[in-house]
Parts: sequence; C-alpha cells; structure tokens
Amino acid sequence: MIAHGDEKLELPEKATGKDLAEKLNLRDPHQSLAVKVDGEMKDLTSPIPEGSSATLVHFDEPDGKEIFWHSSAHVLAQAVLRLYPNAVPTIGPPIENGFYYDFANLNISIEDFPKIEKEAQKIIKENHKPERTEFDDKKQTLETFKTNPYKCELIQSFDDAGTFSAYKQGEFFDLCRGPHLPSLGKIKAFKLLKTSGAYWRGDSQNEMLTRIYGISFPDKKQLKDYLHFLEEAKKRDHRVIGNKLDLFSFSETAPGMPFIHPSGMIIWNYLLDFWKELHREANYLEIKTPQLMSQDLWAKSGHWDHYKENMYTSDIDEKTYALKPMNCPGCMIYFKSQTHSYRELPRRVAEFGHVHRHEASGSVNGMFRVRSFHQDDAHVFMKPSDIKNEIIEVLKLVKRTYEQFGLKYTLELSTRPDKAKSIGSDEEWEMTTKGLKDALDEWGHPYQINEGDGAFYGPKIDLHIQDSIGRSWQCGTIQLDMSLPERFDLVYMDSDGIEKRPIMIHRAIFGSIERFFGIIIEHFAGRFPLWLSPRQVRVIPVSEKHFEYANRVCSALKQKGIPCDVDASNESVSKKVRSAQLLQYNYMLTVGDKEVENATINLRTRDNVVHGELKVDSFAEEIKKEFKERALTSPYHKS
Repeated sequence: MIAHGDEKLELPEKATGKDLAEKLNLRDPHQSLAVKVDGEMKDLTSPIPEGSSATLVHFDEPDGKEIFWHSSAHVLAQAVLRLYPNAVPTIGPPIENGFYYDFANLNISIEDFPKIEKEAQKIIKENHKPERTEFDDKKQTLETFKTNPYKCELIQSFDDAGTFSAYKQGEFFDLCRGPHLPSLGKIKAFKLLKTSGAYWRGDSQNEMLTRIYGISFPDKKQLKDYLHFLEEAKKRDHRVIGNKLDLFSFSETAPGMPFIHPSGMIIWNYLLDFWKELHREANYLEIKTPQLMSQDLWAKSGHWDHYKENMYTSDIDEKTYALKPMNCPGCMIYFKSQTHSYRELPRRVAEFGHVHRHEASGSVNGMFRVRSFHQDDAHVFMKPSDIKNEIIEVLKLVKRTYEQFGLKYTLELSTRPDKAKSIGSDEEWEMTTKGLKDALDEWGHPYQINEGDGAFYGPKIDLHIQDSIGRSWQCGTIQLDMSLPERFDLVYMDSDGIEKRPIMIHRAIFGSIERFFGIIIEHFAGRFPLWLSPRQVRVIPVSEKHFEYANRVCSALKQKGIPCDVDASNESVSKKVRSAQLLQYNYMLTVGDKEVENATINLRTRDNVVHGELKVDSFAEEIKKEFKERALTSPYHKS
C-alpha cells in the first residue's frame, strides 16, 4: 500500500514508478517521466517502498521539464560524439527553457545543426532506456572517467561522502546524478537553437568551450508554438527597437552603462512622474543619498565583506570610498540622523537611487543587466504590529503599478534559509514570516511558498510580472529586514518610554528602472500607449504649400500640452506616413487643400486606420483625456 495524493493504492511487492504509471494508465509522452518518493526525485524504474508516498512527475511541472531537458542534453552529447569522436563532453544541464551541452575540442557552427539533429533523431528512434550506475566511492568514479579531465575536475569538487552516479544510453555513458526519462522515445520534438563560446565553469581564466543550446518537447505542436514564440520575442528585442526608435545606446567608453537619448528620456520622465505620483498618494517621504560613501559605511552594512568585488572603489585623501551598489545604507544614515517616536511610525521613505555594480562582462545584456542603473527603492520603518498592514499597503502599490502597464503578476513568499545561513532568533523569524503570510492571505492574490529561499536577514516576497507574450520577469521584491536596523543601531521611543528597534521593509517595485524600461519596450513591442509615447503626434503636409497650415496645427496642439512635430521633408505623403508608422507615432494628421479650407485635420493611427476629417479642438480634447487617464488603449485605435 502506498499513498498517491489523497488516495491509498495497492501495488505489488517491489513495485516501481513504472508500475504506478501503468496502474493509473499514465503512458503518454508528457506523463510519468519520473517518480517522487517521499519528496525525493527518482527514476521511474526505482522501487517504491511499502507505506511511502509517491507522485508521478509530468512534463507540465518544473521538475518534469528539468528531467526531460536533461535527458535531451544527453541525446545531444551522444549525437555530437558520434559525429565528432574527438570532442570532449564537459557539462550539459537543463536551463529555464531547454538545455545546453559544453564541449572541448569541438568547432562547429549553426550550419552543422541539421546533421546533428538528424543523428539525435536517430538516437531517439533507437529508444534507449537510460540505465543508472552507482559507484562505491570517489576513487572508483575517477577511475571510470580518467580519460576526461573535465569530469575528473568535477568529481574532485564533489563531497567525498556524496553519491556518485552515471547514466548509460546505448554507447554513451555520462557522469550524472539523474533522474532521467524512462525511455528516449518520449522525446517527440528536438531542435538545436544556437551555439556560442563558454568558459569552463564560467571562469574567464579557463579554456573556452563550445556550447550548443537546444529545446525538446513531448509533442511536435509544442515545439512549433515555442519556435513561434521565439520569433515573436526576436521581433520585440528591446535592443533592436531601442536603436530603431533612438531611445538609448551603449559605448565602450562606459561598458554596461546606458546612454539614454532624448526620446528615451521622455519615456523615462513619464515613468518617474507616475512613480512620484503614486508615492505622494501613499504618503512616502522622498530622499536622495550620496553615490560615493566611505568604506566604513559599507563595512558596517556588511557589503564590504560580501560584495566588495562588485563595487567600484576609489581612494581619496588616503581613505577608500565606493560607489553605492544599493541605496539601503544611505537610508539608514538618514533615519539615524533624527530621533523618532512610535507616533511617527510607520515611516515610509523612498529613493529613486542611482547605483553601480560591476557585473561580469559576459552577463551584461542590453538594458536587462547593466552596471549603472536606478532603483525605485523604499524602506518602511515600523513597529512589529505594523507588519501586516504595511505589507498590504505595499501590495496595493504593486497592483496599481503593474496593472497600469497591463502586466499580470504573481507572488512568491520565501521563508527562512537553514539556521546556519540566517541571522535572528526563531521568534523573530516566526513573527515576520507570519506577518507576510497573514498579509498575503488577506490580500487574496494567489501566491507560492518557496521554503528556505528567503534572504539571510529575513523572509521576502518576490514579484514576477508576465508580459504580453507570456514571459515571466522577476522585477520587484518586498523584504523584511532585522539585520540593518541592528547593524546601524536604529531605534525609536515607544509608548512605554523605552527605546526599541524598528523592523524594516525593503521594497522595490520597478526593480531596476533600466531593466523595467527594457521589459516594457518588449511588452509593447515599441508601440507605447500615448501616456508613455516619446512620439505622440506628427502633422503631415501634403505639399509645400500646406506647410504653413501644418505648423499652425502643430502650434495649436503644443499650446494644449500635446507633443507634436511636422514632417517638412519633400517625400510623398505615403512615404511620410510610413516613416511615422515605423517611428511608432500614435497619431498622424494629414493636411491638404480640403483640411486647410475646412480648418480640420485628417486622422490616421499607427495601425493604419484612417478616421477622416476632424476638428483640431475635438481631436485635442480626446487625446488629452487619453493621456491624462494613462489609458492603455485609444478609441482611435483598433487595439
């Protein structure tokens, strides 16, 4: 008898995960990839002890995808070695979307992909059943893989007391902890995506290897849908759109640090205006703290011991200073500069702070990962009894912020890590975690719990947003902190006349503004709603004789606070319209003889819908309302 969910099932003696799958009639390619026995992931061929709890793992679960893609990485390695026997396999893990495998002594390009894919398909049709081998100790494992120095280095790095295992499929034998698919025939779609260089173990001091990325699915339609998704994502690449719309650029004079152009600054300032408005309404105080502060401060905050290698430093007057990698310590100094009473708590303090972090050059990626960026940080100083209400107030800001951009969001509560890796008493962790959980329960938005994934100084809520094509981005975070108030000896005078330590919320909603900027570029595909658009209205004169009237229309709109310009080029009207559409102007106003005579404009939107003649004042009032309401759609647009 075993437990399967809420059911009790009778299985034969020495039954395996495969027997459980057969009993439940779960045989489809996406089903029964492995079995979880009392919470431990195992191969489907593993026995299920009497009285244990067993759950079958399917592809639609994160664990299922990991197993599926890890097995697919082994298929890739086997195919490569059949075609390139001198290649040396190193590591091949599953990743968020698919898998990769790194090889030494291999030089290929995407032109080689078809023959590798053909060989992979052949291996899949052979329908090998991966077999697990366990070794007695590290010495035996090293002896088995002695011809592969990369595997040996990995084995040497493992704990001597650990379990050493490998998997065999056909002639291919690879060091691996598993589990793996019960049979390779479950892989119904296999595609290689790209190749790149990668340093062994991510260290630039090591040898450069050849990395091959791939994706696989238990259904061909899933692959077709995924490739369509990749094409859509490629069209939305913020680096390409940012260049076309002249929003930002990068220069080797400041690697990883963006230059925001005038059109980009328009969007930037609209974002900042929105942020300031929300925080004024939520009763936040705004501060600005120095970018360059002494080593003593960073030692006190703990950053010097744990983050020094990522900080930009400078010696001034025989003293070491660092550009701030985060805003928190500056806010601690601000709070400590005054005395505080319980009556003024909670105290909500916000800073749109400019920070610098020395990210590895290989990880820098457009606006998504930069070395110089701005964070919409806030710190809320409060009494323990304020936790629940203040978390709910932050969640209200989260909802208003993300919904303003049409972004769905999910919440994850991360609890205390291992005691050896965290600070604070059991009572403090219990109180703070309960405060977050109670707030989330009352808020009512679904959330996941990530056991043991909190920060060392307190539990946290991670904020994940979902864009218009379904991609998830981890942006903001809400963290409870007992560490910094302790380190900086922050106090307030309580009602009983005794000085007490405040509890603090760290909170960012945009996260990095630069990163959020990149996300919304891709979310809107550069087609910004009017309230964010750097190019709202363009007046297009039919010919040179209409320039004067076009300029009058433009001036009238500007006087009403509507950004506008005139296309004074000698191109044809169709080319002018096309140019404006490519630059993502929200509205194009064509003016010719008829419009001059009737004192009107002829309205066309960027989705190429022609609305015909309108009075200038009528049009101006409509879009002023659209802008003021920060509408995501317009009555003039199809969508």
